Amino acid sequence: MPEKRQAITRAAGTVFGREGYTRASVDAIAAEAGVSKRTVYNHFGDKEKLFLSVALETAGELTEIIAGLADRHLHKIVDLEADLTAFALDRARAVLTAGDHYALGRTIRAEAGNIPRDVLTAWLDAGPLASQRDIAGHFGRLAEQGLLHLEDAATAAAQFTLLTFSGAADASFFGAIELPEAELTAGVTAGVRAFVRLYG
Repeated sequence: MPEKRQAITRAAGTVFGREGYTRASVDAIAAEAGVSKRTVYNHFGDKEKLFLSVALETAGELTEIIAGLADRHLHKIVDLEADLTAFALDRARAVLTAGDHYALGRTIRAEAGNIPRDVLTAWLDAGPLASQRDIAGHFGRLAEQGLLHLEDAATAAAQFTLLTFSGAADASFFGAIELPEAELTAGVTAGVRAFVRLYG
């Protein structure tokens, strides 16, 4: 039943985000979802498959949000630095306030050594790397328009993320604590300015 599967997925995201991959039990997920343990197994098979399903779903949802923000801010550039800054700020706010979505990302980063490699690879490809590919596509188009000067769009997209997002992620412990808006804005603005000096 789709509604039961959805309830299990939501509950699993909450429990995995709260307790981590290793400590989270199928019993706790079933209780959170209001279903039997057998129902969870019937829908997903085992804990690893359930975690992979939830990780891919949440990563995909966040990737779609970021892609929408990139389309909004980078599709038509009026002022390169201002538009890049607006995108970087909106992306940081969206990711760092994503609740259970980003809590699962914290779990994956914290417990990478305990999570099967194929799950990690699939999550990276559906989440962080998918967003990087999307941003690289926008940067490639901006380079064709003469707004950016770069040899490799994928490298530029990775460096943009390092300059405009990674510091905020670290300072907020990957969204676990709220980052003051002034601090976020200052960090992003400085990062975009550095990026424009490199590639503008």
